Amino acid sequence: MKKDLGSAGELFPQSVFIVASYDENGVPNAMNVAWSGECTRNEIAINIGNHKTTENILAKGAFTVAPADRVHVVEADYFGMATGHKVNKAQASGLTFVKSQFVDAPVIEEFPLTMECKVKDVQNWGGEKRFIGEIVNTRVDDSILDDEGRVDFSKFEPIIYDSTRRIYRVVGEEVAGAWDAGKPLM
Repeated sequence: MKKDLGSAGELFPQSVFIVASYDENGVPNAMNVAWSGECTRNEIAINIGNHKTTENILAKGAFTVAPADRVHVVEADYFGMATGHKVNKAQASGLTFVKSQFVDAPVIEEFPLTMECKVKDVQNWGGEKRFIGEIVNTRVDDSILDDEGRVDFSKFEPIIYDSTRRIYRVVGEEVAGAWDAGKPLM
């Protein structure tokens, strides 16, 4: 038996992306952004409301995106709880923020994967901003790569947000091969 849940749209776990930016004075900030994702092979879309990060991205035209991992779940959650309008989240987190070599935004050294983005487009969506960022570089720690130089999610252990339970889960278990599992039905 199935049950109607109405217009609830938060049924699938969301990526936990940490978006980092600089303000007009060069002070780094980070925000946990749930409404985001890759929209093409070299573009990321993030939807955010009225936040310090919004102001920073508009001012600098750049941001970085680091998928949060199991090891840094505490800091990732903090970046979603605290506001950059009231506290210096970079300083309070104890993480290492360094300037990207490719865009005017910080990279958080402890996160094993970071996509460095320049703003390609800004759209207004019902009181929020949708930033389309062009990925100009992706930095990856060797520790999460396989023998062929690809990201190995079992080593990386990125987290996702399960909004129905308000918990974080870890990605990593392999269940089937893409472009392979469906062959028996061809």
